[in-house]
Amino acid sequence: MHVAGPRLTATSLTVMTTTVALVVKLVSKPDTQDEVAQFLAGAVELANAEEGTPVWFALRTDDSTFWIVDAFPGDAERETHLNGPIAAALMENADRLLAQPPEINPAEVLASKVTT
Repeated sequence: MHVAGPRLTATSLTVMTTTVALVVKLVSKPDTQDEVAQFLAGAVELANAEEGTPVWFALRTDDSTFWIVDAFPGDAERETHLNGPIAAALMENADRLLAQPPEINPAEVLASKVTT
């Protein structure tokens, strides 16, 4: 009896190897917490449009602390993302929304698992 492995179809997830990432800490002002949350939730559409950004998360760890974690195939894609519409919109509104400047930490991807 032959047992076939998973079949790849046109709707299969294309997995792009990621080697570099960004871990960005955002601290909102007390009166802008909901607006920062809404901004990040809406930014997923922009992230989805970025071909070189296969992994993108917006996270919240307490009322005023937010994180963006994203990963890229290489430095060129990370740089393109940093010069893209999400970063531009964030920096354009940072003084109004954030209690401190965004903490942008470049990172190396050691291992990853992302499934849908």
